[in-house]
This record gives sequence, C-alpha cells and structure tokens, in this order.
Amino acid sequence: MLVIDDLTVRIAGRALIEGAATRITPGARVGLVGRNGSGKTTLFNVIAGELSPEHGSVELPPRWRIGRLAQEAPNGPESLIEVVLQADRERNALLAEAETAHDPHRIAEIQTRLADIGAHAAPARAAEILAGLGFTHDDHQP
Repeated sequence: MLVIDDLTVRIAGRALIEGAATRITPGARVGLVGRNGSGKTTLFNVIAGELSPEHGSVELPPRWRIGRLAQEAPNGPESLIEVVLQADRERNALLAEAETAHDPHRIAEIQTRLADIGAHAAPARAAEILAGLGFTHDDHQP
C-alpha cells in the first residue's frame, strides 16, 4: 500500500502540498488532476524519492516500482510502446545481458527472471496502458 501521511512540500517558499494524506491499496486505479503548477509533478517526485518533503512521509512497499514517462511525448524514432517499455529498467537490463551472455547458467537465470516478470508480454501490456490513456493503435507507431 502507498501511504502518504501529513505531507508538506514547499518550493521556493511556496506551499505546493500541505497536510496531504492518503492510502492507496494494491490494484487501485488512481488519477491525479489539477491545474498547472498545483504540485502534481512535485508529488510524484516525492513519491519517487527524488524530492524530500518538508514534513510528513511517503511509504512504498519494498517490492513496488514506480514507472514514469515524461510529461511531453518524445519526438524521436521510438514508438510510444518503446517509450513505455523503456521505463522497465530490469527488463531492459536483462534483455541486453541476454544478448551478450555466454555462460549457460547465467543465460538460464536471465530467461527464468524474464519469464517471472512477464517480459515477453510487456509490449502487449504497454499497448493496453496506452489504450487506457486514450491513445489509438495508430498513435503507437513512430
């Protein structure tokens, strides 16, 4: 469960978040809506551990990972699905190592871990995430 308790964050003396508290259970689908400058990105930075709050705390289960995408879609040769897949650092590292590994035991470990994390189904999951965000199949193409 993600637990935010009495969170206060100030940027340049301005309180963006003050006394925030919530508990988000595993499997919950949550949206964060607010005007520009209201602190949405700041809150994500605190949850990700990239910014420290002035007061309060954020607790994440130790096995949870946070995947994030840039606020603006990159303007490059990658498809949106590739951009989403880049957020999974473990999968990317394992796939890269699988290309160069020579030790049969290590290759077996890599393939087992890839299977455990559902790495080969990741593109389908990425497409599902993008569809849930309102992107069409045509939007997925570079």
